[in-house]
Amino acid sequence: MKVLLVDDEKNILTVLKAYLQQEGYQVTTALNGSIALTLFKENQYDLVLLDLMLPGLSGEQVCQEIRKISATPIIMLTAKIEEEDRISGLQMGADDYISKPFSPREVVARVRAVLRRSNTDLGLGPVADITTFDNNLSINNIQHEIRYNGEIIPLTPMEYKLLSVMARQPGRVFSRAQLIGLVQGYDFQGDDRVIDAHIKKMRQKIERVPSDPKIIVTVYGIGYKFNSEAEA
Repeated sequence: MKVLLVDDEKNILTVLKAYLQQEGYQVTTALNGSIALTLFKENQYDLVLLDLMLPGLSGEQVCQEIRKISATPIIMLTAKIEEEDRISGLQMGADDYISKPFSPREVVARVRAVLRRSNTDLGLGPVADITTFDNNLSINNIQHEIRYNGEIIPLTPMEYKLLSVMARQPGRVFSRAQLIGLVQGYDFQGDDRVIDAHIKKMRQKIERVPSDPKIIVTVYGIGYKFNSEAEA
């Protein structure tokens, strides 16, 4: 697993890099947001540890730029402790939020938990690099792209996460709470009906008739499932 670690404090980079490497992670470091974005665009990472208080390009800006092109998990590191700051960070696309000062062991545990949640939670199993279904819909988990008949479907990071999670077990019914846990984290405090809004928008992009969906099917009273055989 490859981790991009971004912080302007060299001692934090040194300590966290050492702890993460002891756990077997490959760690690349960056001292500012501009370097971090360049590295992210030129390499493939499984997770980003991102300080918010960066010189020049802020951590919030880096997060927003990453979310335009990727659903790679992001854990924010920050001295901001107000609830509104945490909520703002999660809403802009972060997967977890760690307040400074923190224990390096806690950071490693959070990294492990976020990666586990992204890859194997609820018995989903490991993620294949590329999965193609009978309906010519394909999911590229390296480039974080969805294609149909070779054409890229412009999903948001949240829509991509939802489709990717459900597509890993076609036909399985996921409750809203399960989907929230898998894409937002089990400590998410918002209304799980937010899933409905994301599903509605996703259907506008991948369903032939959004009002009569065949790919993302509603199972009334329970949640949603992915139909791998229906044509987009």
